[in-house]
Amino acid sequence: MADRSRRTILERLAESPCAVGELARELPISRPAVSQHLKVLKDAGLVQDRAVGTRRIYQLDPEGMNALRAQLDRFWGQALTAFKETVEQPEE
Repeated sequence: MADRSRRTILERLAESPCAVGELARELPISRPAVSQHLKVLKDAGLVQDRAVGTRRIYQLDPEGMNALRAQLDRFWGQALTAFKETVEQPEE
């Protein structure tokens, strides 16, 4: 998620599934670089692929995205709680 290209790929796949070639045409990186980013995202459980003829079509993995959302919700919940406690401390 720290890599801008990966975030862009996730944003694009949120619109609709697509093949590596389509992603490569839309991004300022090479097709092999897109494939490498997709491998990282797939290994992280955020995207899945399926064969359609000789092409691989990638899409978001709903389970992986739900797990990521739950993790981010926990993180922000903890961060907001800590912020609230800090702000509400009486001044000395």
